[in-house]
Amino acid sequence: MKTAVIDNDKIKVTQAKNLTMDNQKGAIVKVLGCGLCGSDIVKFVHKISKNGTVLGHEIVARIEEINSDTDFKKGDVIVTSHHIPCGKCNFCKHGNVSMCEHFKATNIFPGGFSEYVYLTEEHLQNVAHLKPDNLTQIEASFYEPLGCCVRAVKRANLKNGDSALVIGLGSIGILMAQALKAFGINVVGCDLIPERVEILKSYGIQAFTDLPQNFEADGIFMTSGADKAIDTALKYVRSGGKILVFSSTPKNFGYANNEIYYRELTVLGSYSPAPDDLKDSLDMLKSGKVKVSGLSTVYRFNDIEQAFEDTMANKIMKAYIKISDD
Repeated sequence: MKTAVIDNDKIKVTQAKNLTMDNQKGAIVKVLGCGLCGSDIVKFVHKISKNGTVLGHEIVARIEEINSDTDFKKGDVIVTSHHIPCGKCNFCKHGNVSMCEHFKATNIFPGGFSEYVYLTEEHLQNVAHLKPDNLTQIEASFYEPLGCCVRAVKRANLKNGDSALVIGLGSIGILMAQALKAFGINVVGCDLIPERVEILKSYGIQAFTDLPQNFEADGIFMTSGADKAIDTALKYVRSGGKILVFSSTPKNFGYANNEIYYRELTVLGSYSPAPDDLKDSLDMLKSGKVKVSGLSTVYRFNDIEQAFEDTMANKIMKAYIKISDD
């Protein structure tokens, strides 16, 4: 089977050994397509993942072989996430599921940028769902990234009718803004790129390149990876408000201690979703509360390196790698 692996500073499509079940529980699935996540870019650029690693986790796939106690069957087209919390450890009990050691240890094998993937029984039982008939494969691939945004909105715990500002309108910012709106928050977005502002406006959400004078928000959602965005967040959050960090920044600067202290600000992070967040994500996509049509640029599997390059050059909003013609 074909896989795309890290090969020094390249993403190389190569041949790998076919997967076998060997009487294990779980399923072998044929990957139809996989979204390219910002975390894949970070792992590649900063050499966090070693050579030979198969990245990718935002998959839509068809079950080819299965041995499971679930109701899934051969031929089902599914979406799945890659990590599963244990639900029992101290992290899970305190709602920090993405810090759970079991969460970090679980993954799909070998990775989403592969013709075939093995899913454990645990994946099938907790984070896999049938693809809704009213969603295209590309739309369904937003199941996991939207789940990340759903969890971020929940962690911020704003009140219905509160105001929120999303700083950075890449694909995650667009998802975050729509998720906030679905939760009853009065949301506004901002970005320096006019085209991205217009995309969010097309979804019925206010957006600006320059925010109105005296603007402030109860919650700031940091989906920009720019260091300057920290200053923007501190400028527009109301005193007593919250800043939800959903991005890394190149220089790894922090938030000014005295700003947090004297203004009673809450700064918190959010990383990956729990199974319940993923269920909510799929419901939002299925119901149309969150729209993703037109956000992705499609690349053939053999052109995956170009997808990485175009994403890193900020030429596209979101890459979707079409792995199978089925």
